[in-house]
Amino acid sequence: MVDRLAVVAEDVAEVAAQVRGMVPAPASVHEVVAGIIASVEEGGDDALLMHERRFGGGDRAIRVPASELDAALAALDAGVRRGLELALSNVRAVAEEGLGQDRDIVLPQGQVVRLREIPVARAAVYAPGGRKPYPSSVVMGVATARAAGVAEVAVAAPAHPVILAACALCGADEVYAMGGAQAIAALALGTETIRPVDVIVGPGNLYVQEAKRQVSGRVGIDGFAGPSDLLVLGSAGADPRLAALDLLAQAEHGDDSLVVAVSDDAAWLDALSRELQALYGARPTVARGPKVLVIASDLDTALAFAEALAPEHLELVGEAAEALAPRVTRAGCLFVGAASATAFGDYVAGSNHTLPTDGAARFASGLTVAHFRRRMSEVHVGTAAAALAEAGVPIAEAEGFAVHAESMAARQNG
Repeated sequence: MVDRLAVVAEDVAEVAAQVRGMVPAPASVHEVVAGIIASVEEGGDDALLMHERRFGGGDRAIRVPASELDAALAALDAGVRRGLELALSNVRAVAEEGLGQDRDIVLPQGQVVRLREIPVARAAVYAPGGRKPYPSSVVMGVATARAAGVAEVAVAAPAHPVILAACALCGADEVYAMGGAQAIAALALGTETIRPVDVIVGPGNLYVQEAKRQVSGRVGIDGFAGPSDLLVLGSAGADPRLAALDLLAQAEHGDDSLVVAVSDDAAWLDALSRELQALYGARPTVARGPKVLVIASDLDTALAFAEALAPEHLELVGEAAEALAPRVTRAGCLFVGAASATAFGDYVAGSNHTLPTDGAARFASGLTVAHFRRRMSEVHVGTAAAALAEAGVPIAEAEGFAVHAESMAARQNG
C-alpha cells in the first residue's frame, strides 16, 4: 500500500521526478476534444445537446430556470447551507484583499502612466460532476469572480439539487446543465442559447482540461487542473494519526491522486505508516492511488524535496517543520500546524481550492481575482513629448520604422 523512498540533498530533483512518475501519464484526448469543439462551433445548440446525450447528460433543457434554482435552495439541508454560506463569506473576504487599485506613475520627463485594473465583463465557472456533486467548486469560482467585479457570471454544472442550491446562494446569473468538453466549447464560442464568456475557470476531467487548453487562445483560463496531490512535511512531535487522515482524505479524489509524506525522522514515518495501514481499510472512499513515504537526510533536504515536487497542497506539521513556512516558495497552498487540515482549504478556510497541480506551483497561482481582471495602461504624455521624442526617434529609426519616428518627431515642437 505504501512506497518507501529515501532522499539526500543531491537527489531531490531526481526523487521528486520519480514520485511524480508514480501517477501514470494520461492518454491523449486531443483529437476527440478538437472534434467536439469543432462540432459545437458549427452546430451550436444542436451539437451541444447531441454531445450531452452522447456523454450521459440527458435531454433536459440546457438553461436552468431561476425557479428551479430557488426551489433547490429552499430544499437545501440546513447544515449544508450554513457551511456553504460560511465558505462563501470567507472565500470572498480573502479574494477581495487581492484587488489592486488604479494608480498614477509620474515619470521624470513629466508624462503620466495610469495603471488601471478592469474586470472582464463575463466569466464562467465549471463545476465538475462525476461520482458526486461539487458545490464547493461553485463557491470558489463564483465568489472570486464576484469579488473581482465581474458583472455576469455563468455556471456550467450537473443539474444536481445541491449544485443548483449553491448557484442560487452565490448569485450566479446563468446556470447551464451541461458538462464535458462540449460545455467548455459552448462557453468559449457561444451557441444560440449561450453567449460566449471572456474567462473560464474551474476543475474538471481530462476532456474538460484539454478543451480549456484548446480554447485558451479565444478566452482566458485559470490553468490546467490535473490530478490532486498533497505533501505532508513532518518533524518529531507531529501527530501521525492526523497526518494519516489528511493523506487519506486527499486520496479520496481518485486513483490518480498523489499523496506523499517526507520527514527526517524515521520513527515518525514508521508511526505514520502504521496509522495509514490501520485507517485505510475502514474507509472505502479512499482510492488506491500512490501513497509514498520519503525519509530525508535532514529537514533542509525535506524542504528541498518539497520545493522540487511543488505540490498542490503542502502541510507542515511538527514544531521544526512548521518553522520552515517562511522558506516555502513552491506550493499551490500552504497549511501550517496540526489544526490546519488541507480539507479546511477545500471548503471553508477562505483560501481557494482551485490550485495548480502536477508541479505547476513552480510558476502558477491558485484561483484569485487576478484571473478575472486585466491590467491596462493609460498614457498622458503632455509636455513630456519633446524629451520622449528625442529618446524615441533614434530607436524607431534603428528599427527601420521611419513613420514611427516621424509620428514622435511631429510632437517635438508642441
